[in-house]
Amino acid sequence: MDTRAGQTQIQAFTRFVGDRTDRTIDDYASLWQWSVDEPAAFWRAVWDFYDLGAIAVDAPPVTTDADVLQDASMPGAQWFPHISLNYVSAVLRHRERPGAAVVGLDEDGRRTELTWAELADAAAGFAQTLTDLGVGRADVVAAYLPDIPEAVVAFLGTAHVGAIWSGCGQDYAPEGAAGRLAQLQPKVLVSAAGYRYSGKVVDKSADSDELARLLPELVAHVVVGASPVARSAGGIRRIAYADACAADGSALRPQPVPFDHPLWVLFSSGTTGKPKGIVHGHGGVVVEHLKAAGLHGDLGADDVFFWQTALSWMMWNFQVAGLLCGSRIVCYSGSPLFPDADRLWQLVESEGVTYFGTSPGQLQASRKAGLVPGKEHDLTALRTVGSTGSTLAADLFTWVDENVKAGLPISSISGGTDVVTAFAGGSTDVPVVAGELSVRYLGVALESWAPDRTPLIDEVGEMVVTAPMPSMPVSFWDDPDGVRYRRAYFEHEWDSPDDAPVWRHGDWVTVTDRGSLIMHGRSDATLNRHGIRMGSADIYEVVEGIDEVAEAFVLGVDGPGGAYWMPLFVTLVPGAALDDDLRRRIASEVRSRLSPRHVPDEVIEAPGIPHTRTGKKLEVPVTGILAGRAEVSIDPKSVDDFGLIDWYADQGRAHRW
Repeated sequence: MDTRAGQTQIQAFTRFVGDRTDRTIDDYASLWQWSVDEPAAFWRAVWDFYDLGAIAVDAPPVTTDADVLQDASMPGAQWFPHISLNYVSAVLRHRERPGAAVVGLDEDGRRTELTWAELADAAAGFAQTLTDLGVGRADVVAAYLPDIPEAVVAFLGTAHVGAIWSGCGQDYAPEGAAGRLAQLQPKVLVSAAGYRYSGKVVDKSADSDELARLLPELVAHVVVGASPVARSAGGIRRIAYADACAADGSALRPQPVPFDHPLWVLFSSGTTGKPKGIVHGHGGVVVEHLKAAGLHGDLGADDVFFWQTALSWMMWNFQVAGLLCGSRIVCYSGSPLFPDADRLWQLVESEGVTYFGTSPGQLQASRKAGLVPGKEHDLTALRTVGSTGSTLAADLFTWVDENVKAGLPISSISGGTDVVTAFAGGSTDVPVVAGELSVRYLGVALESWAPDRTPLIDEVGEMVVTAPMPSMPVSFWDDPDGVRYRRAYFEHEWDSPDDAPVWRHGDWVTVTDRGSLIMHGRSDATLNRHGIRMGSADIYEVVEGIDEVAEAFVLGVDGPGGAYWMPLFVTLVPGAALDDDLRRRIASEVRSRLSPRHVPDEVIEAPGIPHTRTGKKLEVPVTGILAGRAEVSIDPKSVDDFGLIDWYADQGRAHRW
């Protein structure tokens, strides 16, 4: 349903709900409360609001709670048990729309676009090629690609035939990509000959061929940018992407599959062990993404949706959700900071982006470069900035308001690969407070808990979700008895045998009395000084707001005899120096804005901060390395700069307790 004429999606949904219930719903808080008190009724309302019955195949009408949620147990909730559908059918409802559905841009500004009809035809052609290769329901198609329109087409073609998609960015070396994709035994690999990054051409032809050799079940390798001549190599049929899409798929219709049939497999970071394959289902993703992108993001047919992302990150999957809403999506292949921090703001202007999704790092780089995008670009179309990947500091909310557009809604969101969506973030008509996530998302029974499972308000606690969500994983890959799945989210050291399972996400959070949230960092990387627990995110907000500091990394290291060391590592902007004056200013800012106990024991200049491939700081494993724990092992393929790990190990060895 598109409701741009005078009302937001969530306003229209609220009226829709009010017309079918006898419950008074007059603000977001009451709508959220209803959504978690009556989850079956809420998700049935989402189903009807977006008329999803039109894409269900040979299914009875969804009219009762049991038609929606047959079993609410966690894990293992049974959603929409009688429904068969296909993600692609929800996208193809928009195929008659005029204009572009997908736009692709690279660093040099080269632009391609696919109309809705072209997207549908290309996806059907790719699906026909898969069918001709013998690929069908429950087979796996793996991608080794940049964020380009061809990836969207290949994904839709894969889902079209009921096969399972899994993507990996080409920044991974072949062995790193195989560490993920080979677990799935894919039948088809889709790769690109190369891409541009930071002004350089990155040739990935040899790496793509090497990855193909590391996938022993492969029957075909589809290559974007290859010669149009198909050939075989090592028993694997090699097909040019253009040829794969040129097949006549006009007679194909998206394959109906059960609601929880696997749509894609996303992978955990895998920094300290084998990456976990997280399986999500067609139906759960469709209803969740329409809720998150449609109701909370307010995306509709007049929108242009761009989130700077990569195939290894769940935000690529979420960006594709714009198509479910009838929005145009923009793919960008290249560095977000080349040739300078203004690159993405240029893109937002040139493409008329209405919802711009980015990261705290890109906003921080824009601030430190002295940019004023609102004056330097025509951002008339822009109506929302989204941010995720790490906590968005309060001063960056202020920077956006003062330098991008006054009053522009900022949707800082928090979620994860685990649910391929957000638990909390922004919502239209709900005020934005700097440093906070405005709301718990509809249908997300999120609470902050004390160790005794008591819900907390205005106090820091463990973030839990007490009721199922449709996009919680169907399963982990190769986990037939569900042991690893339960252990990851539902088995906690503070549970008793009689306690009902809850989803523990591993974050510290404050739920305010206004219903907003403040994120404090990972609970498994807690700073625990003198018995006082602190979140690293609070320190990052202060320190990274100092002009000379590019990025900060704070760790709490247990030593012998109860000793505790809390170093702060910083990287600096070009031209800055970590002298005594800067150290004093860092300590003073932390002391005055947080507390004396937050002041680090040392401030150390680092050559870099190690991250996962999706940009999360490696707090937990590096803490173990600094402590000298022999059992800590980090997979080099999962880290953006593994060479930094030796430097941090040296810091731990050099520290004298």
